[in-house]
Amino acid sequence: MSTNQPNNEEEVDLGSLFVIIGKGFSKFFNFIGSIFKGVFHFLITILLFIKKNIIKIGIAAIIGFASGVFIQVKSSDKYESEMLVKPNFESANQLYNNINYYNDLVKQKDTSGIQNTFKLSKPEAASLRKFTIEPIVNENDIINSYNDFILEVDTTTVKSYTFDEFKASFKDLDYKIHKIKVVAKKNNVFSKLDEVIISSVINNKYFKRVKVLTNEDLNRTDSIYRQNLAQLDSLRKVYMQVMIAEAKKQSTGTSIDLGGEKRTTKELELFESNRKINLLLKEIAEDKSEKYEVINVISNFQPIGSEIKGVTKNKAFQLALLGSIGMIFILLLLKLNSYLNNYTK
Repeated sequence: MSTNQPNNEEEVDLGSLFVIIGKGFSKFFNFIGSIFKGVFHFLITILLFIKKNIIKIGIAAIIGFASGVFIQVKSSDKYESEMLVKPNFESANQLYNNINYYNDLVKQKDTSGIQNTFKLSKPEAASLRKFTIEPIVNENDIINSYNDFILEVDTTTVKSYTFDEFKASFKDLDYKIHKIKVVAKKNNVFSKLDEVIISSVINNKYFKRVKVLTNEDLNRTDSIYRQNLAQLDSLRKVYMQVMIAEAKKQSTGTSIDLGGEKRTTKELELFESNRKINLLLKEIAEDKSEKYEVINVISNFQPIGSEIKGVTKNKAFQLALLGSIGMIFILLLLKLNSYLNNYTK
């Protein structure tokens, strides 16, 4: 009798547990179902709204499309060309300022200012429509910059400054490669622009001085490493001569060990030092090739610009889409106004 009672109590407890679990699953699936129902109801509401106002939205789109076609026909073709650059010595800030200045001249229709800046004819200067610059976003630039940051600062600073914080503070100017784009009505004006754009930065006295000092330092370091490498080679030759002399002694019957294990260790150390110096020389060679100029030009403007085409750049498509969105926005405002009027009653 006493043995069966605990079993019954355990069965009751297990039954209650399963009931609780079942209710939990039921509530969870009901919650998921309510989310899908809400999304479905929202989509149906949107479709009903569009169905009810399709004629108004269509008329607005047609008007926008017609306006876009009219503007497209009246306006002449536009061409664009791009240049990729890699600034050094934190010169990206100056480059961005210069590009924004050229774009301001275009916005203000300062044809004479553009003429004087780029040494263009008046028709060529008047044909320019836009200057823009933006970074080529590359996640590796952030990672490499963070690695350099870790190597430069102490361990305490690294622990208090995480990668996510570093990434959040990474600006457009910090990316390595940047794209300069120019839009013009003439397709053969672009080759006259790149030299002026680059010269406006590299002729800056500060950047000239930093370039010279940096390259002098790299050349001096390169020379020192090469001297060290030559000294290591001489030292290795000495060790080789010692080893040959000891081998001859052993062949005549002498079995005296003049260093044995220590000599082998030193030979390995010399080999490792030689390898490290060669790696450092390789890094210096890469630095010299990158920092030989204030701005490295990866690709110049194409001599003949490409015509701006595509649906997203078509005025008819843009204004048709804008007309549709504008009409939907107006209808929603009217519906909101009607709702507010009924709510106050």
